[in-house]
Amino acid sequence: MRFKIHSTLLSILFTTALAGVLSISAAAIFSFSLLSKMVERLVSLSVGIMLSTSLLHALPEAFESKADPRTLFACLLAGLLAFFLLEKAAILRHSHHHEGDGHHHEHGHDAHEAGKSGWMILVGNGMHNFTDGILIAAAFLANPELGIVTAFAIIAHEIPQEIGDFIVLLNAGFSRTRAYLYNLMTSMMGVVGGVSGYFLLEQAADLLPYVLVLASSGFIYIAVSDLMPQMQRRATLKETVPQVLLVTLGIVLVLLVTGHH
Repeated sequence: MRFKIHSTLLSILFTTALAGVLSISAAAIFSFSLLSKMVERLVSLSVGIMLSTSLLHALPEAFESKADPRTLFACLLAGLLAFFLLEKAAILRHSHHHEGDGHHHEHGHDAHEAGKSGWMILVGNGMHNFTDGILIAAAFLANPELGIVTAFAIIAHEIPQEIGDFIVLLNAGFSRTRAYLYNLMTSMMGVVGGVSGYFLLEQAADLLPYVLVLASSGFIYIAVSDLMPQMQRRATLKETVPQVLLVTLGIVLVLLVTGHH
């Protein structure tokens, strides 16, 4: 039993660290080389991974527990509403800075407005990554396969988000090296969250189904309210076919990892 617990903790440590390094490094490559087409493709892949991780693996895992289904559904509803309110708060807080997004301005146009938001982004990232670490720990404690696909889903979603963060940091006056290193440091909060989640949830195993449901509500909300609308902006057949294929690929990848047929 001790070996099993020890190996689970090592898996959580390795996965959270790897997820942070991969997402930050990939985002830096995309940001600095402006491979926008690949970023758009990654959004479609993320939708397939996040929805299938939630609906085909995490939620069934939670509902197979002894927890009351009605309570779990209430938790799912509360999670969806909470993410809606959190997004509202973020939009209101950052709306002024993003008013001009999508327009071409002279170099340094946003630097003054983005100066403080650069540090806010880093603090927010640290908190966000800490939460992701807890979710990965909960998934590993429930099922090692679920831990892997949860980390995979987080990485796929984090890359497009981190690209936006890199742009804000560069506008705020950070050099590419500083932006990368500071983002990498905040990503390590995922490791802290993973270790915290492991010890907390080991002592309170009854909470696992609820944490899985909350994680699922986040994945579902992000996929449906944020990523899918981005895909809908490109509604031509030429754009739709690769989108559908990549969503399907995301689902297939999760099914392959989890051993579903």
